[in-house]
Amino acid sequence: MTGIESPGMHETVGGMQKRARDRLGDFSDQGLYAYIADAVYQERRRIEQGKAKDDGTPQYAALLERAAGSLRSDRAAMERTVTDLVGHYTREIHNLFSKRTYSFATRILPGALTRLLTASRPTQLLGADFDPASRIQVGGPIETLRKLAETHTLMMTPTHLSNLDSPLLGYALYNAGLPPCIYGAGLNLFTNPAMAFFMSRLGAYTVDRRKTHTLYKDVLKDYSIEAFRRGSHSLFFPGGTRSRSGRLEERLKKGLMGTAIVAWQEGLAAKAKNPEILVVPVTMSFALVLEAETLIEDALAAAGQSRYIITDDEFSEARTVASFARRVLNLDASIYITFGQPLDLIGNPVNERGISLGPDGKELDRRDYVTDKQGDVIWDDQRDRIYTARLARSITRTYKRDNTALPTHVVGLVAWEMLRQRFPRLDTFQLVSLTRAERILPRQAFAMNLARVINAIRQRAADGILREALPGDKSADAVLDDALFRFRGYHKRQALRAEGNQLIIGAKLSLYYGNRLRGYGLEEEISA
Repeated sequence: MTGIESPGMHETVGGMQKRARDRLGDFSDQGLYAYIADAVYQERRRIEQGKAKDDGTPQYAALLERAAGSLRSDRAAMERTVTDLVGHYTREIHNLFSKRTYSFATRILPGALTRLLTASRPTQLLGADFDPASRIQVGGPIETLRKLAETHTLMMTPTHLSNLDSPLLGYALYNAGLPPCIYGAGLNLFTNPAMAFFMSRLGAYTVDRRKTHTLYKDVLKDYSIEAFRRGSHSLFFPGGTRSRSGRLEERLKKGLMGTAIVAWQEGLAAKAKNPEILVVPVTMSFALVLEAETLIEDALAAAGQSRYIITDDEFSEARTVASFARRVLNLDASIYITFGQPLDLIGNPVNERGISLGPDGKELDRRDYVTDKQGDVIWDDQRDRIYTARLARSITRTYKRDNTALPTHVVGLVAWEMLRQRFPRLDTFQLVSLTRAERILPRQAFAMNLARVINAIRQRAADGILREALPGDKSADAVLDDALFRFRGYHKRQALRAEGNQLIIGAKLSLYYGNRLRGYGLEEEISA
């Protein structure tokens, strides 16, 4: 597979508009009216509320006015409106992948990564002497994935912690010798000029999550289907947004994931040369997360839906990104990126040849899930939704198995659990509001709990339930000292700090980092 096929804008818009016209036959006149009216109403309202500074342009306003006018006209006018809106949104979404830029980037990437994370202008992207290999650990069945990428289209589905995930994943793909992927990047990420410079040329397409009407969502889905049909390896964050609480994703958004099964069946129906698409879960584990303080505040405020896009967090400040990158990327083994066992679109594991395996480990023909005895595709949206839900469960199981326990996670979990058990009648919101005097723990008791949790983690790692990367001899003192050093290096309000024989808990950050190890039963090892 070529990795990324990058048709020109005219070709892309034409293909997207054709898809839209094909779908219009499914609409009644009333349904088509409601489809357009929803888009016009939501966009006008968003612009009037001042939430669309970048696209509240005269040209876009004129397009919305024409769309509104078509509602008072005939069906032909409404259909033209849909294709006009599809064309506008496609131009907004599409970024032209540059093979030249990608080739340049891969030659200088070890140095460019730090510049990408720390530069505030594209002109600052050169001249770093940083070697990320000792800082960013990339693992998994990489040789198998390299071979599969030659004959299959891959869909990477990583966990999502930070706005830094995209460039770090780009490095991981390069480091693993895997081809580049296209991926949707939130419009807010393009506010950092250096990030925008690279992302727009290395496969990122623009997603404006403030646009919530159905027509725009359909354009995004069609764009994804077109990309898969062209053999473009793709990357989705199936959690939808950064994990506010720090937990591993347990419920995935299935909309864009479902585009892969549509593209696969379209390829089978068209007798395409290489229609097969495989899914690769990717689990990311960070010792520190740049936006941790803002994200946990958002989770505690239970405002994840209303503040789906945070535009004023730590990532919005170039200097803050630079400071974080310098401090964190100077620490050994701070980031673990693990590519998981590939899956088919039904959620079955596949072997090194890309053949699906059933529960008994025997090979099976996955085309039987979607075709009749003659090999013709049977289209069934409800069935496909069931398959995508099954795939989502397989992905989250892989996340849990490939999650890497790091010192900051383990120490955060012990700190929060000891605090919670000390005040068993208080809820989460009351616990994070405790005074400093109420958040003091004796170091000796903490170390005893920590030792038990470490032993439990080592056992679970031996059983293949999760991974661990704990320092040195994995003693409680070594793990605690490592975590304290890392916490001290960045966050203003530390998750935990030592004062003599006492430890002072930063409740919110302890909750955030400890949440990464929820679901393994480790809390049972901790007592107040």
